[in-house]
Amino acid sequence: MHLLIVGGAGYIGAHMVRHLHRAGYRPTTLDNLSAGHREAITAGEFVHGDCADRALLDSLLGNGGFDAVMHFASLIQVGESVREPARYYRNNVAHTQILLDAMLAHGVQRFIFSSTAAVYGEPRYSPLDEDHPREPINPYGRSKWMVEQMLEDYAHAYELRSVRLRYFNAAGAHPDGDIGERHDPETHLIPLVLQAALGRRPALTVHGDDYDTPDGTCIRDYIHVQDLCEAHLLALRHLEAGGDSRVYNLGNGAGFSVREVIDTARRVIGREIPVEYGPRRAGDAARLVADAGRIRRELGWQPVHADLAAIIEHAWHWEQRRP
Repeated sequence: MHLLIVGGAGYIGAHMVRHLHRAGYRPTTLDNLSAGHREAITAGEFVHGDCADRALLDSLLGNGGFDAVMHFASLIQVGESVREPARYYRNNVAHTQILLDAMLAHGVQRFIFSSTAAVYGEPRYSPLDEDHPREPINPYGRSKWMVEQMLEDYAHAYELRSVRLRYFNAAGAHPDGDIGERHDPETHLIPLVLQAALGRRPALTVHGDDYDTPDGTCIRDYIHVQDLCEAHLLALRHLEAGGDSRVYNLGNGAGFSVREVIDTARRVIGREIPVEYGPRRAGDAARLVADAGRIRRELGWQPVHADLAAIIEHAWHWEQRRP
């Protein structure tokens, strides 16, 4: 199969390109490099461009013989989405519709979408299953939920089949140590912890220690990026086999607080980590933990790197050698 990987030069996209290539697929990356890195793409063709460029999409999809599209080109910072909601609705919603309409025009009917646990908002119960009410509390989560609803309507009206994967907290790096997280600015906890340990930043700032959790800091479910990629591959094979549209949570089912992540990192890397405390960030939920039983039952997904220490160890190897 020939696959278009939109946003394939980013953190998750670059891992996915490699994963697909090693599984025998032919990936082509489309990325505007606003947040991604050309050198992170280790297989397949690269096209420098934007998924909002309909003329470019028509040229690609009309001539490329693509069998499916995977979409990773979203803005992802919760706090920024609160400050700049227009940017998030334009990029995450309007640009995705341009991509979907181009797919339909060229007969590409299979789509895998990177969604988020942020569609749930504040949990009414935990762990969260896919039937939990969708009540996002920030523009980032609302933008992803809008696309999910769009995909439901496109499936009904146009027979476009999709798998929506609701990520909890993607983390870690490739076990080979040559690709990993490289956001600018970095907002994800594990790389921030490791950068503080390396002295690349003066201290780690913990945003809020007064949440309704056992130690007062936010609790999140961390999933290794390689396990995330394997879930995408299983979702692709589901659509390949004629499966219908589905939605799945992606998480390990275990929550760790910010303080627990810091303590685990100290043990794994054997270094002190300077920490300071600041106010809560707007739009942050206190606790997000996944019930990923559906994808385990239906697609046979089994995380391989579920241990938090292993996730941090792989991230540490990458962080020490990253450009």
